[in-house]
Amino acid sequence: MSRFVQLAFDFLAGAGREAPPPAPTVPLSPVTPAPAAEPLNQVVQPGTWQHPQANRLIRLHDCDVAYAFKRGKRRTIGLSVSPEGLTVSAPRWTPVGEVEALLRDKADWVMGKLHQARTRAQELARAKVIWADGVCFDFLGAPARLVLDPAHARATAGGTLEAAGADGVAVLRLGLPHGAAHARIQDAAQAWLMRQAQGNFTQRLDHFAPLLAVRYTRLRLSSAGTRWGSASVDGSIRLNWRLIHLRQDLIDYVVVHELSHLRHMDHSPQFWAVVASVLPDHAERRLALRRAAVPLGT
Repeated sequence: MSRFVQLAFDFLAGAGREAPPPAPTVPLSPVTPAPAAEPLNQVVQPGTWQHPQANRLIRLHDCDVAYAFKRGKRRTIGLSVSPEGLTVSAPRWTPVGEVEALLRDKADWVMGKLHQARTRAQELARAKVIWADGVCFDFLGAPARLVLDPAHARATAGGTLEAAGADGVAVLRLGLPHGAAHARIQDAAQAWLMRQAQGNFTQRLDHFAPLLAVRYTRLRLSSAGTRWGSASVDGSIRLNWRLIHLRQDLIDYVVVHELSHLRHMDHSPQFWAVVASVLPDHAERRLALRRAAVPLGT
């Protein structure tokens, strides 16, 4: 295998890691252009792994894997698996045979990541909330049920959460008519959740900031599709409001993670030492957060 090949094992769960340093520039010899890929509409069978932009096909572990193949100004072969499928990026000079040899050599990794991505997508689909009367959702890691109560409209602004009963399920009452449109129910429910998130996150930031010897300037709620939070050098913190669906210990991990960036704007050993100073079990919490099935797009 070429000594110029370096795997870029980029999986969605690993977003946020430091990128590896670029490989040294080495004089390259011209090679024969890659042959055209087989037409996918002739070779891809039902049940295979197919990227929406797939233009090449390879068989790994008795499975057809249709992947998106790209060439560009790079010095290494990169393998990236996302919920869409497998993407392979290669330098312009790399023979297709070398790319396919690498894929076969790393077949266990590729297939494992594809299975993880599919499982994750299925979990998110099951977790998706279709806001309607009687729907169940998670609030701070515990089950809750939405109940539309027209008589409740003037009793309180926005909604009221009633403690869990014998079935262990809390009840969120919204003052909306039973025939309310889906969009109206979703707006009301998410507005209530955002208010809870604002209050919860503020309290936890105020709790952890002194312990970490930092000061934050403001909190903003985000609805980013792939990030739980971020921190800026001006001291502002952004947290995804959908964290309010999760357990408090996972919310606290994200809060501490972002506050620790006010000490170190990287993921260096010094940064993780700051995180560990208040959350010695941060690795376990981070793993649990990765596994949490929260429908970010809802």
